[in-house]
Amino acid sequence: MQLSDSGLQAVASLAARHGFSTEAVTTMLQAVTAGGGTMAQFSHPEFGGSGQWMSGGMLMLGDMFNHGLKSRVDSLCHELATLSATRGDLWLSAPVFGGGSAWWPADLGQPAASGSQNQLRYAWFPQARRLAVDSGGEVWIYDTLDHQIGGFSQQQGSGGGIAMSSQFGPVDLSRLPVVMRAGQAVAPAPAFAPAPACAAAFSPAPAPMPAPAAGGEDLLATIEKLGALLQRGLLTEQEFAAKKAELLSRL
Repeated sequence: MQLSDSGLQAVASLAARHGFSTEAVTTMLQAVTAGGGTMAQFSHPEFGGSGQWMSGGMLMLGDMFNHGLKSRVDSLCHELATLSATRGDLWLSAPVFGGGSAWWPADLGQPAASGSQNQLRYAWFPQARRLAVDSGGEVWIYDTLDHQIGGFSQQQGSGGGIAMSSQFGPVDLSRLPVVMRAGQAVAPAPAFAPAPACAAAFSPAPAPMPAPAAGGEDLLATIEKLGALLQRGLLTEQEFAAKKAELLSRL
């Protein structure tokens, strides 16, 4: 991937105006272009190391307390987003991102962001509103709904996984609808589909338990309701087992 003469001139002008090297600006232009002009994941010493930018106003830098640098990087990213959207003569050939060994479905195209965390691989496609996650060789495709994912990081804790954030805050992977698994379409479920093992970024809040009644038949009906919540993914196996044992002890 190489800049055209027009692209080199545009980069040189932005570098002089924002006080960055042409190499740094070129790196950021590649990241913004890969993000479809709405976000960028980048890594360069002049930008404080690794960082993420999203057009809605989110910016994360390794040098997080350098507010002057944040302002300069944010301004640069906005100008590059406009440049990328309005100029088709910046590159000698169309940029290709993600390499030639894509593990996600070909019809998704090239991701705006991709990487790996805790034995999982991910690729985000904002235009298609899809997130691909490779868990142990099995690829799950999620509908990202209205989320504009602005950051991926390693989830803390023994389970590991991928932690994500969007304009709405932390993104719970287990609450994103699964549309494809292992190459097979997944029918819409009445509740949120489960995430692959160790992939959920945050655990959902426990569902409220049905209030038990006094009679034996009522207790069995309550257990059936709990079973329905378990099937819908609103209760964990542990929560269901504990409540079931409690109710059965009253019979």
